[in-house]
Amino acid sequence: MTRNRRAVVKVVLLTLTAALLTVGPRSGSAAGAPLDAGAGQKPTIVLVHGAWADSSSWNAVVQRLTDHGYTSIAPANPLRGLQYDAAYLSSVLATISGPIVLVGHSYGGMVMTNAAVGHPNVRGLVYIAAFAPDAGETVATIEAMNPGSELGLDTLTLRPYPGGVDTYITPSVFHGVFCADVPSDTAALMAATQRPLEAAVEAEPSGPPAWRTIPSWYLVASDDKAIPAATERFMARRAGATIVELPSSHVAMISHPDAVTNLVLEAVRARSM
Repeated sequence: MTRNRRAVVKVVLLTLTAALLTVGPRSGSAAGAPLDAGAGQKPTIVLVHGAWADSSSWNAVVQRLTDHGYTSIAPANPLRGLQYDAAYLSSVLATISGPIVLVGHSYGGMVMTNAAVGHPNVRGLVYIAAFAPDAGETVATIEAMNPGSELGLDTLTLRPYPGGVDTYITPSVFHGVFCADVPSDTAALMAATQRPLEAAVEAEPSGPPAWRTIPSWYLVASDDKAIPAATERFMARRAGATIVELPSSHVAMISHPDAVTNLVLEAVRARSM
């Protein structure tokens, strides 16, 4: 590396370090003043994907939100562990000034339920066929509340890696279990590019839920084969959420992007950002 190039790299690193120190940590126990939510300011909409998906699952919703003049981001959910994933999402939220509306799909709802705690500028939670756990609940205990889920050892493929085990939905059943109302070629692409969930997540207990203090909205997918619709209705009612229901598979944001976008916009407008 030349002397000039080393100098450029040093400047970039110093700039990034200064920026990180300026943002600083922000959570319920972290030092530093809360970010100003800004009365009348348009919120940033943060979309959190779940297991066996990635950020591209929000593409159609992001485009519609952009058309309505809203800024949205869909960070990559690590899918490595509930505490780890929630801490990562919390760190993303800490970089956003102004109000935030959090939107979570499937396991992404579990992550945002934990990550939003301690962020006073999170003004609304929107669950899309998502886990909305109470303290101490796990993915496994919620899945066991009602019959109807087709996710299990017979529909999952396990792939060990150093330090753990990844779970994938077996491609041959992916379409029916996960996304029955999308075209078969789309389902095949989703199955081939799915991001795995660490198996240990199933038994990791959730912390105090953000929905106890933050208003919430919930889209129930009545044709869901991953989380039973009866379980979704129970979680939505328990959270005191505004509920919309439609005949959708688990991936309503892909098969019904207009309905999902409308629910997000309803949450935004109701909170009078």
